Amino acid sequence: MTSTRHLRPATQLVHGGTSRSGFGETSEAIFLTQGFVYDSAEAAEARFKGEDPGFIYSRYANPTNDMFEKRMCAMEGAEDARATASGMAAISAALLCQLKAGDHVVSARALFGSCRWVVETLLPRYGVESTLVDGRDLTNFEAAIRPNTKVFFLESPTNPTLEVVDIAGVAKLANQIGAKLVVDNVFATPLMQKPFELGAHIVAYSATKHIDGQGRCLGGVILSDKDWIDENLHDYFRHTGPSLSPFNAWTLLKGLETLPLRVRQQTENATKVADFLADHPAITRVIYPGRADHPQAEICARQMKGGSTLVALELKGGKPAAFAMQNKLEVIKLSNNLGDTKSLITHPATTTHKNLAEEARAELGIGPGVLRLSMGIEDADDLIEDLDHALSGL
Repeated sequence: MTSTRHLRPATQLVHGGTSRSGFGETSEAIFLTQGFVYDSAEAAEARFKGEDPGFIYSRYANPTNDMFEKRMCAMEGAEDARATASGMAAISAALLCQLKAGDHVVSARALFGSCRWVVETLLPRYGVESTLVDGRDLTNFEAAIRPNTKVFFLESPTNPTLEVVDIAGVAKLANQIGAKLVVDNVFATPLMQKPFELGAHIVAYSATKHIDGQGRCLGGVILSDKDWIDENLHDYFRHTGPSLSPFNAWTLLKGLETLPLRVRQQTENATKVADFLADHPAITRVIYPGRADHPQAEICARQMKGGSTLVALELKGGKPAAFAMQNKLEVIKLSNNLGDTKSLITHPATTTHKNLAEEARAELGIGPGVLRLSMGIEDADDLIEDLDHALSGL
């Protein structure tokens, strides 16, 4: 196995966690197997007792998945990880594995629609209380703390309006009361933001997004220190079965190799597109964490290494204008996915956040004219020309 202790991120993402079989393959092997065989009954007993290290069943662990987990740990600076079947499997497991009836969760209110459903609807069904707060103001997290608060949860930048939460500030509050901070780091990508360096205890990703980055497969991953994984996630993971397919793990390993190249180009494109949109008369506001006019530019500069790949904009003409613009686009495709090599656009009010009440959408700034752009790796000038054409006449 290649040691990546002293390697930089781009090199870690090519070599981290690689474990070759006796054939010495260049590309990581795909171990498409459900189970594993043993040399003897005694060997099987020792494996199940934990006396002999090795694989037992692919729902628990698999060599290909193990390589993906180790590579993510090397890049993220985590001690251990578990790969999951999707991003929502990662979020759900990261929360449910450590909570019980009577506990309390404080969460930023600006979340992906399914994440908000887990916090606001699913957890209370099992006796876990939850409080949603405006995450832009750190004092709101502090005011929401109760004696039974066990977990803080946030995503930053947020979906879809790219609000930024002070991760270090929330982590400090969590440490003061012995709670854990779970951070969904999807929008920032592992290259633009390091939650563990800011004090987060658990980090989760939808690997479906930038990590695969080419629209091929679903996946997720949860990272933390080994003690937390062993004490909270290990048994939950084994017995509830949110495990990742080994084929998808292999696909994600291939995606990690080119992640720095793609994210760099996507970020450059996002910067240029945001600057173009900011000056367009049909647009009331543009939100991009890499711009000086972002409402929380100081926090962005403090905790992010760049603006990342997403741009939010609001059109003056509301939903009719948003739909008309989307329907005129040619290069940029309509899709609710993000982080792809292809530039994608979605209308959150009628797609990803349609199940929120109208009052909740208004509270989050998700108006009928808001669109979310995920920038791909195309030529920025082609993207700007496509947007310019789509905006003409609005």
